[in-house]
Amino acid sequence: MEQTKPPVSRLLNTSCIENKDELEEKFDRCHTVLQNLTAGLSEKEAHDTLNNAVCKDKTHEEVSLGLLVVILTEPQDAAKSYRDLTLITRDGLAIVLHHLTQLVLERYLRLHDVSRGQLLWLVREMIRTSVANVDNLCLSLLRHAAGGDISARNVFLVDALLDIFQENRPWLDKFPFLVASVVYTYLRLIEDHSAPHLSALRSKEVTFMVSLIRERMTDCLVIGRDLVRLLQNVARIPEFEALWKDILLNPKSLCPNFTGVLQLLQTRTSRRFLQSRLTPDMERKLVFLTSQVRFGNHKRYQDWFQRQYLATPESQSLRCDLIRFIVGVIHPTNELLCSDIIPRWAVIGWLFTTCTSTVAASNAKLALFYDWLFFEPDKDNIMNIEPAILVMHNSMRSHPAVTATLLDFLCRIIPHFYPALTEKVRNGIFSSLRQILEKRVLPSLYPLFDSPKLDRELRTKIRETFKEFCLPPNSDPAGNKLPIYSGKMEELSKDLGPGLMLENTGSTALENNHVGQEPEPAFSDEEEEMPLRIVPKIEEEEDEDDLPLATVKMKNNQRIANCQMKKEEAAPQMNFMLEPEELRTAVESLHLESDNEAKCQTMERIVQMVVEDEIDAETIPTLASCISSILSPQISGQIFPTDNLNEESLADSISPPIFVMFRNQFQLCKEEDNRRKLLARVLAEMQSIQPRIGYLLLYFLKVWGREEEKREGEPSNVLNDVKASVYKDFCSQREKKLDACLVSDLKLCHEDDIFMLCYLVPDVYTEFQNIALGNVQLLHLVVSTVDACQLQELVCQIMQGHLKMLKKESFSSLLTASLNWETFEQYCFWQLVFAHDFPIDYVLPVLPKLQFRDHAEALTSILLMLKQEKPTLELLRQLLVRQSVEGDMFVVAALRYWCRDYEDKLAELLANLLSTRYPATSPNKRKRSGAKHNQQSNGPPTGEQVLGHLDQLRQHCTSTSELQLYHTEGMQRALQQAQAAGNDSLRKSYGDLFALAEVSEENEPPPAPAPTSARKHATASSGGGGGGGGTGKGGHRKAAVNTRERTATKRPPPRDRNTESSDQSSEEEEIVKPKQAKKRKKINPVGSDSD
Repeated sequence: MEQTKPPVSRLLNTSCIENKDELEEKFDRCHTVLQNLTAGLSEKEAHDTLNNAVCKDKTHEEVSLGLLVVILTEPQDAAKSYRDLTLITRDGLAIVLHHLTQLVLERYLRLHDVSRGQLLWLVREMIRTSVANVDNLCLSLLRHAAGGDISARNVFLVDALLDIFQENRPWLDKFPFLVASVVYTYLRLIEDHSAPHLSALRSKEVTFMVSLIRERMTDCLVIGRDLVRLLQNVARIPEFEALWKDILLNPKSLCPNFTGVLQLLQTRTSRRFLQSRLTPDMERKLVFLTSQVRFGNHKRYQDWFQRQYLATPESQSLRCDLIRFIVGVIHPTNELLCSDIIPRWAVIGWLFTTCTSTVAASNAKLALFYDWLFFEPDKDNIMNIEPAILVMHNSMRSHPAVTATLLDFLCRIIPHFYPALTEKVRNGIFSSLRQILEKRVLPSLYPLFDSPKLDRELRTKIRETFKEFCLPPNSDPAGNKLPIYSGKMEELSKDLGPGLMLENTGSTALENNHVGQEPEPAFSDEEEEMPLRIVPKIEEEEDEDDLPLATVKMKNNQRIANCQMKKEEAAPQMNFMLEPEELRTAVESLHLESDNEAKCQTMERIVQMVVEDEIDAETIPTLASCISSILSPQISGQIFPTDNLNEESLADSISPPIFVMFRNQFQLCKEEDNRRKLLARVLAEMQSIQPRIGYLLLYFLKVWGREEEKREGEPSNVLNDVKASVYKDFCSQREKKLDACLVSDLKLCHEDDIFMLCYLVPDVYTEFQNIALGNVQLLHLVVSTVDACQLQELVCQIMQGHLKMLKKESFSSLLTASLNWETFEQYCFWQLVFAHDFPIDYVLPVLPKLQFRDHAEALTSILLMLKQEKPTLELLRQLLVRQSVEGDMFVVAALRYWCRDYEDKLAELLANLLSTRYPATSPNKRKRSGAKHNQQSNGPPTGEQVLGHLDQLRQHCTSTSELQLYHTEGMQRALQQAQAAGNDSLRKSYGDLFALAEVSEENEPPPAPAPTSARKHATASSGGGGGGGGTGKGGHRKAAVNTRERTATKRPPPRDRNTESSDQSSEEEEIVKPKQAKKRKKINPVGSDSD
């Protein structure tokens, strides 16, 4: 039976249905080239042949990769091939390392066993011979040392890498990040190697890890809090017990800069470490699942992942790695969050569902909540704590056991994680919950923390632990609505007291997740387990497992907004909270009314009571909390009429009761009534509970201002002042600076409704010019939000003079800040710049700082601006100050474009610049000060910078006619002066450029640096241009001019720059006059200095 038909790969395992990919074919091709070069030759002849062949870049790569294939596939020839490889390499094995890294990251799982062994042998050899960047290859290999896998192949790799690092310890110590990665990897792997047949490997790992941590603790500190988590998993091993004692009791003995375990716990672990514990293939699958798979179609993908990676008992420990990766590395965009792609919490819930080990389940819960324990809003990311709260929230309906066990874990972790840091852990968890409310991940925590589906004892424990988040609403049987409160009640807790922390007997149905798990409390080894009794479902509801995430979130908001209080219990609470009686009655009426007009009338009564100063200052926070809760559904709902943006729909959008308060505030400010501060105080208190109030006020001011302008006929500038005054009063009551409030409110608007933000932007820049113009954060917010149509609308308003978003004074700082933005954001910024019609002068100061590889967006835009300009002395100065770097075509492109229409003018300016840097002097004087001629100029650029750009321009001239710039009389004189004034090094560096100015006694023209035929052609056509005769203007010169004239008629003329300063003009005259006075004289440019 023949088996030769399918192509057999030398390196990779392939099946009959797999074709060779590009990388395999490249390796095969390179191996063939190597064989063809060395076939039938002796060792010495082969060596000589290879050395000759690698002189060409392409052959160098092919021979290098061919030798690499031999090393990986033929162990008997590996040593000889590696020797040849080190002898013929011209790049320090950079090509080999690049392809090896690609092979490891993309094809390692398909490598033959022989190739895997040879790969490790090659790593040893490269470390031994001190090849650069092998540490990066080691990092890639470490990723394939998979957790939760004790198969023979994986154990072989783990053991071999450990031997390499032990044998090359001095080399390892040179790479701090590699040291930290080795520690992080092997601490995780030790947990998996508890089987008897792996005891020798585990002992070796433990010994090496303890010595590495003790001796290189400084390098390990960078790992952060996950180092503590991994050390906890191995804490019972005697060697690590001793290490733990030093960490807790004597940290300075490990590292002088190590202050203790708290230092590690307060340091967030880098995503690179979390990523390193998933193999590249595993990472690709997980990223695909969370970014491409739609909710409802996920089950088959999860089943495949389960079979591939989570099917064995030892793979249970991998769940922690997956959860830490999802929490810390996969951070979806807002668009993805609002799509129907499977959310992170659903994947984590599935990982909990399929977990069969109680130890692994406890560790998984710790992995999920780990960033909560020492969360600091300024340092940590909300995306690291969002999945845990959403897993609990979405699991409540159909799988309350999952929520129960996680809430129980959260309560118990505070005192039991580390008793000495109990307060720190409590503060971290409370900070996490506050951040969840502030960022509106959930609008309230009460439905979660006091759900009737939870065991009563657990609810009591939660209420004791998180009492500030547990102010309960109630409902009566008739469903009458009374005030509800958001979960963040720090403001109310000091006013309401503990008497209001009442138990909720209502039914709150929350969305389910497709996860389920038996309750398994954690961190309670030393105390009695608390049984979790799950209350059965009260009513049947539609199953929402397969609904898109956006739909589930919308239903969450609707249901949570309908949480109600019992009517008979509400009255005494309102009596307790609000005085006088009339105010309490009005607030009750506001809540009970269903008609919008009646609500608005009630709100008007409340506002009048506030304005007439009938309410004590102490009552205002309570009043604000009640109104915020009552109006929460309207405040959180869709306000902006995205689909139908006409005057009627805009007017209807500001009809809810909340806008009654805004309308009164507007009127008070318009009349300059001092009572406006009282109402502003209420609004500020409401904003602390409902942050949307800020941008809703801005929205109201825009819509109402337009109506007022039509109704009253007042000029827009007067109304703009009133609108600005309303918002300023509001911000002053918030005790924050106006610019901080404005940016904060608009950021929130950006997160909630980008269409409203784009609608508000023009008015913000009009009414708050002093703050908005030049504000980097605000401009970045705009350009990161708009799409092409919205950008076009802004540009149209700017061009009509209705809007101004940039000003001269702050333009330079905005431009510098924009260099770090995304490409589309920079594109939007430059469109705004073009719309403002800023002159090129505003841009020039930044030009020398721009790098062509890093700032391509800015340089491209500036190049288009230069295209509209005529060459001037100041423009050339700023251009030529840029360093002449290979590959940077910016200056060349500008100069060559100007050559098409202004060649004579450009040549004159360039010659003037060069002449002033290398002025003509007597030979004796030049000998005394020749080295300083480069500095003799009227400021930058230096002479060498001018020469560098002229030489770069010369190199990109592809025909003789393009060299005419160098044949003008002024340029010839300038080049000859520079050659005569420069030293030997300068003449050598720019020899080809100076060759264009060399003239013989017979007054021959300068040769072009093109091939021989082209150079002769140029000599014949230029006819003595180098000597300054008149014939240089005929022949090809005349043809070139005619061509330019024809081209010029097809292009719009560039703008006429009549705005140059008098200083520049006088300086240009000063440079030009001496040249016009001089007579053309023949000099020998090579004479005195070179002999």
